[in-house]
Amino acid sequence: MDERINYGKVAPEGIRALSGLEAYVRSSGLEPGLLDLVKTRASQLNGCAYCIDMHTKDARAGGETEQRLYGLSAWRETPFYTDRERAALAWTEAVTLISHGPIPDALYQEARRHLSEKELVDLTLALIAINAWNRLSISFRTVPGTYRSTPRRKEVPTGV
Repeated sequence: MDERINYGKVAPEGIRALSGLEAYVRSSGLEPGLLDLVKTRASQLNGCAYCIDMHTKDARAGGETEQRLYGLSAWRETPFYTDRERAALAWTEAVTLISHGPIPDALYQEARRHLSEKELVDLTLALIAINAWNRLSISFRTVPGTYRSTPRRKEVPTGV
């Protein structure tokens, strides 16, 4: 597969704007490990190979376990995730697949049981960002396997 367009070189101002949203999300206070999980799950749903590669590498660099990464596509059927992570993953699927219908009140209420108002807005902004990155990478065929993660402080995954 060949890359169609290097969108970062063609539209650097647009990429800087999207990167600004990404920077906000990273500084929002949401746990980096939670962000890795929801970014990976959204990328799975969208079929973005580049972003799946990127976010699983980042998750591993943050201390995420292989078991939780492998189980992510079937998170409802595994005991590997906390209630907070499950609420965030359900919200991720609803926001990413918004064309399937409105987000049910029950799903919103469950998300609010585990996330503050600000956390839920920040999570939704993170999902807006990853869905935008997915669409760029899929449309212009960003080649997977080229991303290199940088080490970060190791986290201890919860719920394992």
